Amino acid sequence: MSEAQEKAAGEESLAPQETRIMDRWSYLLAWLGGCVSIGTFAMGSSLVGQLNMLQAVGAIAIGCFVIGVALAINGAAGHKYGIPFMVQARTAFGFSGTRLPGLVRAVPAVVWFGFQSWIGAGALNAVSATLLGWDNLVAWFVIFQLLQIALSVYGFKGIKWLENVGSVFIIASLVYMFYAVITKFGGAINERITSIEGTWGMPFWGATMLFLGIYSTMMLNVSDYSRELHKNVRPGPLTTIYAMSILPATLFMGLIGLMVSGATGTADPIKVFSSAVDNTPLLVTTLLFIAFAQVTTNVLNNVVPPAYVLMDLFRLSFRKSAVVVGLLAFCTFPWVLVKDESASGLQMFVQTYSAFLGPIFAVLVVDYYVLRGRRLDLAKLYDENGPYRGVNWAGMLATLAGAAVALSFPSISWYASLLPAGVVYYLLMNHWAPCRRFLDGEPTVAAPMTASRRRA
Repeated sequence: MSEAQEKAAGEESLAPQETRIMDRWSYLLAWLGGCVSIGTFAMGSSLVGQLNMLQAVGAIAIGCFVIGVALAINGAAGHKYGIPFMVQARTAFGFSGTRLPGLVRAVPAVVWFGFQSWIGAGALNAVSATLLGWDNLVAWFVIFQLLQIALSVYGFKGIKWLENVGSVFIIASLVYMFYAVITKFGGAINERITSIEGTWGMPFWGATMLFLGIYSTMMLNVSDYSRELHKNVRPGPLTTIYAMSILPATLFMGLIGLMVSGATGTADPIKVFSSAVDNTPLLVTTLLFIAFAQVTTNVLNNVVPPAYVLMDLFRLSFRKSAVVVGLLAFCTFPWVLVKDESASGLQMFVQTYSAFLGPIFAVLVVDYYVLRGRRLDLAKLYDENGPYRGVNWAGMLATLAGAAVALSFPSISWYASLLPAGVVYYLLMNHWAPCRRFLDGEPTVAAPMTASRRRA
């Protein structure tokens, strides 16, 4: 029996993953399908008047390269040991302390879930109004959300086939949408975007952080996904897999958002494509793509992470956790987030939560690579009374230190947070006695620290 047949749909747990259901191609296609985010459209919209077309392409490319490297680095523990993010974080934050990185990861996911579900419902409502004459956005939002909840409970087995099959449709639709926008608004795009001077200064680097920031949540919990990847996939090609799966969707969506918002002054993709596409069948296809893209993104990126957090905190099953996440998304008031005037607010939201996600990422990387030499003791990771019990205050304080620095530089918050958080964590773990038990019994490359622990 093959690996893919041995794992039942929705059979997800926090235990080390032995059954891997994704090869490198299905993994690449899953990331491609899962990264068609309307949030990327909104981030592109927020760059109007700041960057020209070339600068926007450069910012997106740099952001995607950094994302690829970061995902490969932080996902190594999950790929090697089969552990999810909430278990991986126990070495750096403790069993109780993982509530902080868990909630920091879960809240943005639920917000984006609600935001993107409203967009998808709007697309379905536009199709319904066009073909059937029935216009009821609230009803479609409820129907669409219930549909996504139903799909989510199938776990990674359902995600694999949804993303792999849908990725072809997604790429074809993105190419067409890009063509339709240029054809319809070419003159305005050239005048207001292509021909402006723009800047290669701080706004440019801030733009790389914006596109990176959308994925900074996934950089944190990438082990939730990498634990599903076949073990025979070597770590080296993973950076390429991540970067090349994320780049096409991010490039198309970001540039489409920049172009249509610059040309029309609106950040609502439904309004934009309703006016840009004159052919009814093509309009319906485009709107269905928008709806479908929200499903592929939500079930992979906005359901799994908070579901695992709920599984860890409240001992719920994956299926119950997925249902709770879907219901929480109703409470995010997405109808407010999609307004044109909300684009700058979404930009601030990304910058703010990235200020906390960056330090956690740095702490996890320093803990796994520097302090533990990429070696973990799985028995201790699952022992609530072992060395990782309680709270590791080194991880908590390092996160707060990194966040404080990041919030002082909001336009590059994720970048700014890394070094302070990593340095503070390393120093506290090596020189603060209350943190020593979090290294006791664990392999470490810090020889002086090992000696001090033996003396203790």
